[in-house]
Amino acid sequence: MERLAIEGGYPVRGGKIYYGRQWIGEDDIRAVEEVLRSDYITCGPKVDECQQELARYTGAKYAVAVSNGTAALHCACIAAGIGPGDEVITTPLTFAASANCALYCGARPVFADVDPHTYNIDPDSVRAHITEKTKAIVAVDFTGQAVRHDELRALCDEFGLIFIEDAAHAIATKYKGQQVGSLADLTCFSFHPVKTITGGEGGAVTTNDEALYRKLVLAHTHGITHDEAQMLDAPHEGPWCYEQISLGYNYRMTDFQAALLVSQLHKVEHFAARRKQIVATYNKAFGNMPELILQQEIPESDTCRHLYIIRLALDKLTCTRRQFFDAMSAENVQCQIHYVPVYWFPYYRSLGYEKGLCPVAEEIYKGIMSIPLYPKMTDQDVEDTIHAVKKGVEAYRK
Repeated sequence: MERLAIEGGYPVRGGKIYYGRQWIGEDDIRAVEEVLRSDYITCGPKVDECQQELARYTGAKYAVAVSNGTAALHCACIAAGIGPGDEVITTPLTFAASANCALYCGARPVFADVDPHTYNIDPDSVRAHITEKTKAIVAVDFTGQAVRHDELRALCDEFGLIFIEDAAHAIATKYKGQQVGSLADLTCFSFHPVKTITGGEGGAVTTNDEALYRKLVLAHTHGITHDEAQMLDAPHEGPWCYEQISLGYNYRMTDFQAALLVSQLHKVEHFAARRKQIVATYNKAFGNMPELILQQEIPESDTCRHLYIIRLALDKLTCTRRQFFDAMSAENVQCQIHYVPVYWFPYYRSLGYEKGLCPVAEEIYKGIMSIPLYPKMTDQDVEDTIHAVKKGVEAYRK
């Protein structure tokens, strides 16, 4: 048995690799440079092009590009009319923004538990948490796997709820052959550097509903319009006039971010194919190891994984998760944990939330760990990651 690097052995590789990273090519750099040399670096034509390309790719009628994924969620909640006294059901196994977006609007997040196999929000648990105050569901495509759209759509239709899909992980994922982004009432994307494609930062909301689209446009530009058809006091003195007709925010995307995102979008299928290839390699390598529990997928989801999560069966190992995490780091394979249940955070505790609300999610959290997954990984990087995981399992096996 190989000696772990953390115990004085040799690491499986010389240089560190991380759980995720961007892949910026010369074509991306040229696209950004072209905008930086142009007349418009913000509020210009590249943002319009980006929105058109996102709508085309996802199959949605409308797309609004914003500054980041959190802004996308906030704008979606504003467009949905969420406000004080409302409840918004979401998952605890997510980044905080999936719940914070309700708080931004004065509403209360309600946490439904997750499916023990897919780690996505459980429609049965959602149903159990619906009350007369429920306004919307924020369903997260965790790791990139699509949520159970049919069941969630049926619940929304039955109770008159808005279906908001947090697809921060899920660009390039399809549900029953249809691109994520064209299915929910509102779909939110993130383009942070560790996601499948990036704008440096950036986000977007897609929708097929014109009324929601108009609200999104106002929400991300101060609630200000230059469209006389929407103005309340038109006609005005001249073309310089505009009106603020609602309360909005400055959530605009810049043109150089949009240029990078458009360039990346042209490569999204290539990036997705490589991610799927790596996932298949990992599944084959880890599928028969009883010490590891792998996230399962529903057949309806053709998934582009943002994250690859292994779950340690700690009852079959002599180590804690922290010890395994540190051992992987010493092998120069840097992992991450996604995610601490949102309501465990001190701020949520101050609002009255307590541990124990979602026992399935809490149990899953105890053992999960994200290992490297990004399209720029070489075959050797993948083999090194597999080697490090197996080395750790063998060293700590009971």
